[in-house]
Order: sequence, then C-alpha cells, then structure tokens
Amino acid sequence: MIKNIKLFVNGRDNSIECAKLVERKLRINDFNVVDDDYNLGIAIGGDGTFIKMVRDNNFNSDIYYVGINTGHLGFLQEVKIDELDKLIDELKNNKYKVCNLGIQETNVKHLNGEDNFYSLNEIVIRDSDLKILKTNVFINDDFLEEYTGDGLLIATSTGSTAYNLSCGGSIVPPEFSTLQITPMAPINSRVYRSMQNSIIIPEKTKVKLSPNNKKVLVSIDGLNNVFEEVDTISTSIEDKKIKCLRFSHYNFPQKINEKLLKQ
Repeated sequence: MIKNIKLFVNGRDNSIECAKLVERKLRINDFNVVDDDYNLGIAIGGDGTFIKMVRDNNFNSDIYYVGINTGHLGFLQEVKIDELDKLIDELKNNKYKVCNLGIQETNVKHLNGEDNFYSLNEIVIRDSDLKILKTNVFINDDFLEEYTGDGLLIATSTGSTAYNLSCGGSIVPPEFSTLQITPMAPINSRVYRSMQNSIIIPEKTKVKLSPNNKKVLVSIDGLNNVFEEVDTISTSIEDKKIKCLRFSHYNFPQKINEKLLKQ
C-alpha cells in the first residue's frame, strides 16, 4: 500500500504553490511526505519534471510515479490540479490503475569506450555540427537501409506523442512498449534513398546504427551527448519497466482528444 510520498517540483511559482496544497492535503489524509524511503513519486510541473523525477530515481522499477500538471500539454502528467482530491481518494482506496512503461536502453560504443543510457521518451541521433547524418541502420543485425538526412529519432511508445509526433511519427499506446524509428528530414534523390516514414518495431528487438560521421550528437530525453568516432549505437526495450499510476477511468483515446484535438 502506498504510504510514503516524495514530491518533485519544478521552480515555477504555480508549481510551488501547488506543491504546498498537495503536501497539506496528503498529510490531512494520513500520507507521509518524505525525502527518502518513499514508494510513490509525484512530479508537479510539466512533462520535463516527470522525466527528471524518473531520471533522479535512476528509473527505479520499485517506485510508483504520477504527475500533476501545472505546465502546458502535460502528456505524462496524469492529474489536473482540480483532480487532486480524486487522486488522493484513489490512492487511499487502491482504485488507481498501473501502467507499466517500457524503458529504452541504449549503448554507444565510441573512440573512448562505451556508455549506457536509459530513456523514457526517445533518443535522437544527429551530426554534432548539425550537418547531414549518414548511417547504416540494422534491425536485429539485419540491414535495413543506409540513411541520409538531418537525423534519426528512435522513440518509445510513451514518447510517441512527444518529439516523435512533431517529426511525423505515429501515436502508439504507451503500454505497447514498442520502438519507433522516425526519420528527420530524410534525403530522397537519385543519389540517396532513405525511408520517408516511421517504422514501428516490438520490444526486445534491437535497433543498431553505424554512423559515418566523425562526431555524433546523441540526445537522451533532451540531454545532449557528443561522441567521437562512434562505432555503433544500439537501442532496444528489454525487460526494464517503470510503474506509472493512472486514474481508474484512464482512457487513451480521450487523452489524445483532450491533449491534441480539443480547442
């Protein structure tokens, strides 16, 4: 049963005021607001706050996560400020849903060794000087294409409604745990032939890139890393997942309508 809760708050005034209200109501309802040994993290802010919360917990699969939206779109932020009482009621009565979100695991082998990363939304691969990216693309070691264009975005199902959507990718329900390879301004001419559309692949399927560029920028959920002489970039969703709380009435089509279509 959820009892100990930690709040993760961005620095905006409305988020700070919201956090004071959240803490007061949680304590009134016999929850403990703590800094350590908690089993629920609540992000108060926008999607960036939610991602930072999960990252600060090193994508801990034993903790539950939920967000209260004080930002703009807030796709990861399940709760509106005026739904706070409903959230507390569902926590007290164990009425909430749990959505297991697949975590993207990425390995970059480069001149100085190799680095490993977790991401919730996506990775983006570009030339470090924003020149044309040229890279061979493999799926489970089977050659797919020699890609040429501005870059490649490889998104999780959770991240399908984020940067991926802006780049023309498809919307995927978050519980599917897929990856989606989405081209960013691909070049298609008599000289270069690159996929123009995104490709969706299942979990436990590895995407591997072998770039020709000397310096490659790899952005992990918006955090940029530059690597020299990259040998391979491998990414997949394996067994690691995090537990995201949803309201008992959570409805994905309704979420799409509310966040992307309703004016």
